[in-house]
Amino acid sequence: MQRRRFATLLAAAAATALAAPALGQSKAPAEIRIGYAISKTGAYAGGASTTVLPNYQMWAADVQQAGGIEIGGKRVPVRFFEYDDRSNSEEAVRAVERLINQDKVDFILPPWGTAMNLAVAPILHKHNYPHLATTMISDHIPQLRERWSNLFFFTLTSTDYANGVVDVLTRLREEGKIKGKVAIVNVADQFGLELSKAAREGLKKAKFDIVYDQSYPLGSQELQTILNEVRRREPEAFLAFSYPPDTMALNDQAKVVGFNPKVFYTAIGTVFPMFKNRFGANADGVMGLGGVSAELPVTRDYRERHLAMFKQEADYNGSAVTYATLQILQQAITRAGSIDRKAVSEQIRTGSFETVLGPVKLTNRLWAEASSVGQWQGGVFQPISPKTAIGVKPAVFPKPEWK
Repeated sequence: MQRRRFATLLAAAAATALAAPALGQSKAPAEIRIGYAISKTGAYAGGASTTVLPNYQMWAADVQQAGGIEIGGKRVPVRFFEYDDRSNSEEAVRAVERLINQDKVDFILPPWGTAMNLAVAPILHKHNYPHLATTMISDHIPQLRERWSNLFFFTLTSTDYANGVVDVLTRLREEGKIKGKVAIVNVADQFGLELSKAAREGLKKAKFDIVYDQSYPLGSQELQTILNEVRRREPEAFLAFSYPPDTMALNDQAKVVGFNPKVFYTAIGTVFPMFKNRFGANADGVMGLGGVSAELPVTRDYRERHLAMFKQEADYNGSAVTYATLQILQQAITRAGSIDRKAVSEQIRTGSFETVLGPVKLTNRLWAEASSVGQWQGGVFQPISPKTAIGVKPAVFPKPEWK
């Protein structure tokens, strides 16, 4: 695997960092070494290149402009190391081991996706690296939290996301807008299997009628056969726990086969700017996983800067969360006054941070304030569940006809 050094001698201190007395070593290091393995090729590349990698690049540019991560009153340069994990968990493990043993990095940024984060988590834990996971969705968060004390979660559980969809459907049924026929499909990897299982249990408990329930292999693009079978069952709601490539394919091919239920939900990738770019007006009414409101001024400012830098909008879910975790890491290093990883993890565990999401404080190493379900409305992906989410909007119903 070829190593690429993404940038050299990049420095960092976000404008929002809170100054604090040095708590760790008094002498600042000559440089801070930060590395990551990310899916630049393979099945996960679409998600990684939209949600994670641009924010790593944006943060690197911001810290370079700022002049250094502040440690003990001194700005310290940062050197970055980057590897392509090729969407393969074994490659990710090898890359992380190289970052630790060969590149001697002080901090490691997380990969994209549930499978990749789970693959590298034991190594990061063994070497005391703080692991700020923004794209890992699992129902095993309580157990993982017990197993790996340096793992911090910035997503909800699979059940939380699934129950968010069930809650939306329940409200629609209570309002008399649907009777309760639902179809489920899912990508057959850990993410899809967990989400579909949680949704299935939630729907049965709420007494919905599941008229179709089928998985498909990771990387599947020809999904018309499944969609035609679903269409024949005449569901009012279609739920697909999908990854970006199949999310795009499902929306494309649903239009082709004339399948347009009242509720159309696809998971990962629905919040991506390429979704709106690809489907235009046909994006309106489509629901998806998650959603971060752009109504807060700090979030709006972040999105404007992202657009200016990449000529591409940030997604409406993981992008801002990813950048916020980098701000948290940066502020924690400054507050610790050290690159001692245990000291930095303790700052993350106990501190409050100013971020592009507004103030963030973890509870039991978990941040859970983003929405579980959103929907494209007038060219903006709006949070629609739960009702307590920042900037939550009522759901648009029914989904408009394909244009």
